[in-house]
Amino acid sequence: MRKIGIIGGTGLEKLSLFENPQDIFIDTPYGDPSSPLLTGTLAGREVAILSRHGREHTLPPTQINNRANIFALKEYGCDAILAVTACGSLREPIGRGHLVILDQFIDFTKHRISTFFETFEGGVLKHTPMADPFDEELRSALVRQAEILGITFHPTGTVVTIEGPRFSSRAESLMFRSWGADVINMSTAPEVILANEAGIPYAAIAMSTDYDCWKTDEAPVSWEDVLEVFRNNVSKVTTLLLETLKVL
Repeated sequence: MRKIGIIGGTGLEKLSLFENPQDIFIDTPYGDPSSPLLTGTLAGREVAILSRHGREHTLPPTQINNRANIFALKEYGCDAILAVTACGSLREPIGRGHLVILDQFIDFTKHRISTFFETFEGGVLKHTPMADPFDEELRSALVRQAEILGITFHPTGTVVTIEGPRFSSRAESLMFRSWGADVINMSTAPEVILANEAGIPYAAIAMSTDYDCWKTDEAPVSWEDVLEVFRNNVSKVTTLLLETLKVL
């Protein structure tokens, strides 16, 4: 049976959804993961859920130990990762509550360790290909199930990850649009980078909660608005994850 890692939580931490739930804490060479792994059987698959910001959402984006998180999922034996993230929309057609199945990223973080390979031991160079960072098999499964469920979604999208925890200035938001980014968040990089370095296929569902601050005909994003939209639409993400697990 495949082991699927899920990063993000999104309400799936509720034990009632699991068969044989168990918390497992994995020591890593990089320190503590954000949370214990909540393991069990979900939709007929063995699953390990890791809460990116901690179970009580106490970890700001820059303080997330991404290396420990990815290492813990690999150590547990996960052979695929499905991630969930809230994002701001940089495109008019990507409305609040819409889902985006990401296919590209831009890393605009500044203070995060983004590699496992801090040395080239024995002269072996480790330059990981990153042209297509999101696994196509996992992405296709998410797209198929979103179509079947009738969810409003976008089958591709480029996310730009900023350092946070502050939101963008309007000038930055307009710059990211000019770069070709479709959505913006604070979590995908270096998470996707490290998953690729670890050899774990990775895909991500981004939920649009706001229009960042590039739109001048409405108020700029606030944390309260993000939470409200995410809570009102989280059931779509949960359902998509559950249905996708069944076909993996």
